[in-house]
Order: sequence, then C-alpha cells, then structure tokens
Amino acid sequence: MVPKRWSKQTFNSITQIGNGQVDPKVEPYASMIHIGPENVISDTGQLVNLKKCSELGLISGKYEFDENAIVYSKIRPNLNKVSRPMFKGVCSADMYPIWAKDSVYVEYLFHYMLGPSFYRIAVSMSMRTGMPKINRSDLNTVSVLLPPLAEQNKIAQILSTWDKSITTTEKLLVNCKKQKKALIQQLLTGRKRLPGFKGKWNTYQLGSLLKERVETNRPDLQLLSITSERGVIFQDKSGRKNVSNDDKSKYRRICIDDIGYNTMRMWQGRSCLSDKEGIVSPAYTILKPTENVCPLYASYLFKLPELVHLFYRHSQGLVSDTWNLKYNYFKKIQWKFPDLAEQQAIANVLKTADGVIETLESKIAILKQEKKALMQQLLTGKVRVKLDKSKAA
Repeated sequence: MVPKRWSKQTFNSITQIGNGQVDPKVEPYASMIHIGPENVISDTGQLVNLKKCSELGLISGKYEFDENAIVYSKIRPNLNKVSRPMFKGVCSADMYPIWAKDSVYVEYLFHYMLGPSFYRIAVSMSMRTGMPKINRSDLNTVSVLLPPLAEQNKIAQILSTWDKSITTTEKLLVNCKKQKKALIQQLLTGRKRLPGFKGKWNTYQLGSLLKERVETNRPDLQLLSITSERGVIFQDKSGRKNVSNDDKSKYRRICIDDIGYNTMRMWQGRSCLSDKEGIVSPAYTILKPTENVCPLYASYLFKLPELVHLFYRHSQGLVSDTWNLKYNYFKKIQWKFPDLAEQQAIANVLKTADGVIETLESKIAILKQEKKALMQQLLTGKVRVKLDKSKAA
C-alpha cells in the first residue's frame, strides 16, 4: 500500500550514483579524508578513525564525494553501513557515493537507506553472489517510498532529533569511561587517596589474600560461563552452544564473591567477580578472597594494566597460545594493598562509576530502539507527521 500523496520510485529515478574513480596518491585527493566500510558504524552512520588518503598509502580506484553526498557500503549490506559525511573526501571502491535528485530531500534519503525496508531489499539482493554485495544495477532497481518534500523534511527532522540524542549520550558515555579509567589508574595505585585515608599501603603476596578454591564433583550445581563483557552468567543464557563434556566431575565450584580467571588468558586480564554459585570449566582458576581483601576491589585491581603486565611476566609457556598463569605462580606475585576499609571505599567509588556507565548504555539502547520503531512507522507512512498548513500546501 502506498500512503496517500506518497509515490513509489525506483532508486535510480531519485538518485545519482557516483562514477569515475580518482587516484588517491595525487592532489587534491591525497589530502582528503578517506572513508571505507571499516570507518562507518553499523545502523547509525557515525564515522570513526578517519585518516587522510596520504596517511593510509592508498592505491588508485576510489570515488570522490562532497558535502551533499551519502556514502553506502555495497559490500555486506547486512551490516547496514550508510553515512552522511557532510564534507569533501574520497571513499573506498567498496562504497558508492550517492547524491539525491531534486525530488528527494537528502536527509530523508539517508534515513530511508538506514531504515528497515531498504535494508531488507538490499540484503536480499546481495545474497545472489558468494560475497554478499549489491551492485550498481541492482541498487538502481530498489523501490523507495517517497512522501512530498515537506513531509520528507519533517520526517528527517524527527529522526535527526533521535540521532542527536543518541550521539550526545554516546559522547557522555565515552567521557564517563575515560573518567573511570582515570579513577582506576589513580585510586588503585595510591596516586590519589580518598578523603579520610592516609594509612600506609603494605605489600602482600597475592596468595596470602586470595586462596585457590579447588572443589570438584559438584553435579548438583548449575553450569556457568565466565564472560569478559557480561560477567558470570548461566551457560544456558550465554547464547553459545554448550560444547562441554557430559562428565562434569572435574569442573570447579565457584561461589559468590569468588574471582574466576582464565588460566591461559590472565596475561590479558581475563578475570571476573562472580555473583553466582555454580561450576565452571577446569580451564579457570578460582580465587577465594580472604577476610583481608575486598572481593570487588580485587576484581577491579586485576584489570589494572600494571598488574596485568605482572600476570604476563609470570605466565609460563613457550608461545602466547600456551602461556598460562597457574595458581602456584599467581600466588607469588607481590602487590601493594591499602587496608580493608580503604579497599571497600575505592571499590564503592568504582562501582558507582560502573552504575553511571550502565545507565548510559541502557539509555542508548532504549533511544536506538525508539528510533528503530519510529523509522518503521514514519518511513512507511503507517504514522503520518503533522505539517504546517502552509508547508503542506
């Protein structure tokens, strides 16, 4: 169904796809910013890690675009990489520079190309070849629902408002993560002390504060997975196939406030504080904190780059694929610790920072979901926007 006053147009009737490749080794192209699929964030069009052509040492075969263009990755359309740079530059030969004709508002076209209808058709067309790709001739046949220009403009303004909110919140998230990183570096090394704490930090062997828990033969406990991003989770909630053996007799018990670390990846900081009781693969070493160490503090400490470097130095093995940090080596590592009260205070500060980060991440996810729902409604005409009578006319 085509909404009232809308029309269905083919892509080639409302756009012009760039032709004529340029040589990025010569001026003015060498000094221009280069955009490839790797520089475009999926589903949002945000650009990251941009560099000039000369910095990348590019060879010939690139397209020029300007501030009025959209750049679109023809490779793997399922990744939904569409961007609106709004500056002059050069894009990869894996991308198309696209200009809107007079019948379409460029910001509307940008959101439409990010939207569900265009995405679905592009992905379907791309599956005809071994490498998912939509070629120029196929792209030109894609149908686009087109409202009048005034309505296009209004829809684009509404969706851009969500984009601005998402971008603002993402920038705030980046700043909060930087602040947390600075706090970790300052508080966990004693370079900065919290108010009220002046006592001397003492050096301990890690084994005197964290004992190894080696408890097996617990088939009554649920299988857990230790993840780098989501913490300790139930294996059946991990979304990954269970490839563990039926025999779980050697699997290790982990308890609430224990720390599990990947024995062969502790040199990369792969560890996690547990908020559950269960069993985990014997590939993990389980640490049971004593009464002289705050478990949450220790979990943050084990991410500190200086200590991770010590884990690396004490790991055993000939090559990185076999490096491991078994408890007998872990326990001998020495590190300075404040008293228990200061550990707890530092852990609480960092936990609060984590709470702020989680809140922002949740807000971003909600905003993106809201925008996605709006796109589904507005770009199909299921919900119509209200226009000023003068504009509607």
